[in-house]
Amino acid sequence: MTSTEAAASALQDHAALWSVGEISASEVVDSACNALVAGLDTPNLRILAACTRAEADYDVHDLLPPALAELGLTLHPVGGEAGQEAAVRALARRMLAGEWKPWELTFRIHRRYGHELPLAERLAELDDEYDMLEDGDEAMAQVDAGVTAEARRLAAHPTVRSG
Repeated sequence: MTSTEAAASALQDHAALWSVGEISASEVVDSACNALVAGLDTPNLRILAACTRAEADYDVHDLLPPALAELGLTLHPVGGEAGQEAAVRALARRMLAGEWKPWELTFRIHRRYGHELPLAERLAELDDEYDMLEDGDEAMAQVDAGVTAEARRLAAHPTVRSG
């Protein structure tokens, strides 16, 4: 993946995470800045990247959709299943990048979606398995491996259309 593709993918993930309240608007602005540095450049992306932290909470809502549209990226409607699925995939990529331990991913997913989102059902089940483990239980490594495998499956879904 080229640096521009990686930046577009990161911006798409940040948009999904912001739309479900997982990250702040200023983190979306940071991602827009990173996209510009990586070589993506559109008028609305520049405007989004120029937001101050104080402006971000007010302006990202209006600035993000046209910036994504110029890049051929999608901002899913808030509360919709497609947006929730995009956020789950983005969270899985974060765990695989080492930002969280496997149990932290399952806890976040289970807390946010319960057993209601079919795409995340396996992660919710694995969170239930963590709850049944006892301290020092060697089975934790097996559950961790299951979470990692599921996260890889979810992360394999492309975030950015090719072409």
